[in-house]
Amino acid sequence: MTLKSNSPVLDFYQQLLPFNQLSDSQTQLAVAGTSISYFAKANKVVDVDYQQPKLYVVRSGAFEIRDDQGQLLDRIGEGEFFGYPSLLTGEKVSNQVRILEDGIVYVLTEAVFTQLSAENRQFGRFFNRQHAQRLRHKTRYQARDIASTSRTRAVMSSPVLSVVPTATVQQAAALMAQHCLSALVVLEQQTLMGIITDRDLRNRILAKGLGPEVLVSEVMTTNPTTIDADALVFEATLMMGQHRIHHLPVMADAQVIGMITSSDLLRLQSTDLLHLVRKIGRSDSVAQLIEHSREFPALLQQMITADARAEEVGRVLTQLTDSLTRRLLELAQLQLGVAPMGWCWLAFGSQARMDQAGKSDQDNGLLLAHEPDSTAKEYFSALATIVCDGLNACGYVHCPGGIMALNPKWCLSIAQWQRQFTIWIDQPEPKATMHASIFFDMRPIAGNLSLGEQLQQHVLQLCSDKQLFFAQLAGNAMKLTPPLGFFRQLVLEADGEHGKALDLKHRGLAPINDIGRIYALACGSNEVNTLKRLQAAMEAGLLNRKDALNLADAHEFIAHLRLQNQGRQWQQQQNLSNYLSPKHISDLVRHQLKQAFLVVNRGQDGIRLKYQRSL
Repeated sequence: MTLKSNSPVLDFYQQLLPFNQLSDSQTQLAVAGTSISYFAKANKVVDVDYQQPKLYVVRSGAFEIRDDQGQLLDRIGEGEFFGYPSLLTGEKVSNQVRILEDGIVYVLTEAVFTQLSAENRQFGRFFNRQHAQRLRHKTRYQARDIASTSRTRAVMSSPVLSVVPTATVQQAAALMAQHCLSALVVLEQQTLMGIITDRDLRNRILAKGLGPEVLVSEVMTTNPTTIDADALVFEATLMMGQHRIHHLPVMADAQVIGMITSSDLLRLQSTDLLHLVRKIGRSDSVAQLIEHSREFPALLQQMITADARAEEVGRVLTQLTDSLTRRLLELAQLQLGVAPMGWCWLAFGSQARMDQAGKSDQDNGLLLAHEPDSTAKEYFSALATIVCDGLNACGYVHCPGGIMALNPKWCLSIAQWQRQFTIWIDQPEPKATMHASIFFDMRPIAGNLSLGEQLQQHVLQLCSDKQLFFAQLAGNAMKLTPPLGFFRQLVLEADGEHGKALDLKHRGLAPINDIGRIYALACGSNEVNTLKRLQAAMEAGLLNRKDALNLADAHEFIAHLRLQNQGRQWQQQQNLSNYLSPKHISDLVRHQLKQAFLVVNRGQDGIRLKYQRSL
């Protein structure tokens, strides 16, 4: 229907960029040229007529923009737009708009849009910038240009041929020969039971003189290493190297959907990045590792310039940190000898979450299989000192709070770690809980990984139904709020080096990490990465889909802004920091940042309502 000039649309437009830049007469024109549409989630997609392009202004609801290949280009909500690429280019755009939540959309005609763009330069520039940003989003979401940030889903072979465990190796070999394959997965009622490769046929059948009637179940590799479909190709390459394997089944929703081989990766690998990882693995001294770590900033700058997603950059940087840590541990053991007992090196904080940026200190600990005697204490103290000092020399400075394995407080047996977590969870004190939060972001990265997994499961079991503990966690999550004033104005704080600025880490990212941590512990998820924690909370019903997606998008936006700012600082030879001066961002980005901070505010409100009633 056509709207009257006194409709609520007028009030909405007067608060929304770029409509609030229009003159009174232009605003009235916009209102007169607007109609209202309602889109129900049950309809799944918006029926966009690209032969008669229009501007769609989201008043409420949530939508996804995907290209004709189904690749995600953008997610949009209240106060955002779709339809403008066709208006700007005059070309038919085959994007699909999917409906995530029921929504009301204001629809502006092509004639009015064209007239407003011609009469008001700011209006036209706004949508040109939006179009450029959408193109950047496409690059970030798809990430196909850089092999290191491509997804395994994009490069895997599919569909995957399979055999049942009761098939003979002759039947398996015939199937492999027929389809020119070097491996088959072994499935039983769609459940992955194992994998059989051409090497298995040589080493486990021919070399041992066994006959063709042997069953696949007798020679297959059981419980094979797998990788998630949304993991990075870079991660798949590292996993193959660490496990010395050449075939990696790709999983989605507990089902095998593809296969990646070492030959696939040789064709796709990012030479600079993988070459750097291999150099780290071959280093025979701390001095060499220091030299290799000096290449990290340039690699970070390369990814920032390529506009890679912050989530992908964080995973790549963390994999480098993991590789560096593992090699330091290997060098330490070459120097000290074999460890006197089983152990596991634990990463905490950003390294555990796999969201490291350009400036990260180290947070780690040692988990020992049992109580150490004096000799064992001396060994692990020396081991931790070598590794922590080595990380410090490579640019990962010693943790100011002393959360490092070289600190005896955090070099403990599994029984001691369990007692420590029991104290934090069963007897929560506000200050102690605040300082302990970092330990609940924990990931085993070297040594006997099963020890770390055992500790993680113990922590999750302890957290079950501990309302007072969650209330304390929620209280601590409220201490740092986004920098927004009463009228949604950005509130700056003093930074000694950069003057008045926004602290993107502590005022933007940390609260989202806190929210993800609370929900993950509450639903018993062993995920550590914040985005995966939000997804787990959504699947468990603790977060609705819209709130989970909004928090995930806010995290990506703020983290990406931090990386762009660090890229600028690096180019200007400044020290990298988490502080952003508003003078370095446009009005549009400032508007989007406010919206991201509002999402964080709402997320904190949800935590307060859900968990603080116990106080």
